[in-house]
Amino acid sequence: MSNLFQRIFNPSKVSLELDDIQALILRSRPVPYFGTNVLLHIDEPRAGKELIKKLIPLVTSAKNWHKAEEATATVAFTFEGLKALNLPEESLKSFPESFREGMAARAAKLHDVDENAPKHWQKPFGTGQVHIAINIIADTREKWEAKLREAEEELKKISGVKVLLKADFAATEEVKNVFGFRDGISNPEIEGSGVDEVPGYGRPIKAGEFILGYPGEAGTVGYYPQPDILGKNGSFLVFRKYHSKVHEFNRFLQKHAQTEDEQEYLAAKMFGRWRSGAPLTLAPRKDDAKLGADAERNNHFSYKDDQNGKTVPLSCHMRRMNPRDTKQAVISDVNLHRIIRKSVSYGGEPEKGITTDDGKERGLYFIAISAKAMDTVEFLQSQWANEGNFINHGDEKDPIIGLNQGKGVFTVPGDIRRRYNAIETFNIMQGGEYCFLPGLSALKWISEL
Repeated sequence: MSNLFQRIFNPSKVSLELDDIQALILRSRPVPYFGTNVLLHIDEPRAGKELIKKLIPLVTSAKNWHKAEEATATVAFTFEGLKALNLPEESLKSFPESFREGMAARAAKLHDVDENAPKHWQKPFGTGQVHIAINIIADTREKWEAKLREAEEELKKISGVKVLLKADFAATEEVKNVFGFRDGISNPEIEGSGVDEVPGYGRPIKAGEFILGYPGEAGTVGYYPQPDILGKNGSFLVFRKYHSKVHEFNRFLQKHAQTEDEQEYLAAKMFGRWRSGAPLTLAPRKDDAKLGADAERNNHFSYKDDQNGKTVPLSCHMRRMNPRDTKQAVISDVNLHRIIRKSVSYGGEPEKGITTDDGKERGLYFIAISAKAMDTVEFLQSQWANEGNFINHGDEKDPIIGLNQGKGVFTVPGDIRRRYNAIETFNIMQGGEYCFLPGLSALKWISEL
């Protein structure tokens, strides 16, 4: 994918202040990838600001987002973190209510209830103790380890800031998630970043939908945190940790399909793609590994000739999260609900076909970026993932990320419609945070308050 982006980058189309925007927003996830998430707590405002000063030289700007020659380091803050840094009261009040409340307090809007409720989350998520989130990712182990060492050396120099969580993640050249499916194929492109239109990715979306301080799809600049130096060129980031029950998924496939080919077909129907990444729209009956690996073809398709979902079920995970040109029963502008996904897998893919819990921690760190990330993810979770009204499927939920709890239903249209019952919750929520992703000028401003 990085080669594709280098080929389509057009400097004459750059209108964003790329050198002030953190690279994670625009840079494609490396292939393969190695990385670490670090969560920090600030004991003293002075220590927090001193740490930020030391981290700024390590933070990667989006100036060369289309290249993957260096490790990417990202720094983000929770609302409690900004408070701990003693931001001016006027600035704190200028943040959206959803961000100020935090993810745990918004659990009902996110459909984080029952087994996904905050009371079951892993510490320190949802406790108010998480103040700073650092993400480091690279395409080689050597680059990742070098950047991580730099960050850890700076952390050692500061007393008054403590590490709450340090979690590594990685993926091979196939970039598969723990369920064995190629991941991270489809992301929107941002107008003004220098990108030319990519086959299958649609037109670039207005920058203001993802980066603060620029016009959005409505043609106006939305309100953003103040003063300007704090908010402009920033964004919001939603971080959610999931534990994936791969053995339950495999058990479900074996229960409802006899042969291995039939099981793979059912799995593709539930995801919307084959494990290789080939979309069902272009490979309706059989996986096509060459197509799945082709970044110029594996996202170049439409649903306009499949409005009934006979090829790609309306309720499959991929079509729910990006309906594209599907005619929806509850009308909404798809471009207003797009997010930039930078999710990464942890724990590794288990033995093929495993049907018993091997006790290993594995799953997904879901990372979503948008100028309205909190509102967008709350919409996706409540309306598209855990309801079916927008596709005339009643209370049917997403078969992969929905809160199904053994009662889930999955409808597969066809000449003979099939309904699969008793779907489990295959991805259990283990915690998360709402974060602010400031521009580099904002980082400097915060550190000098």
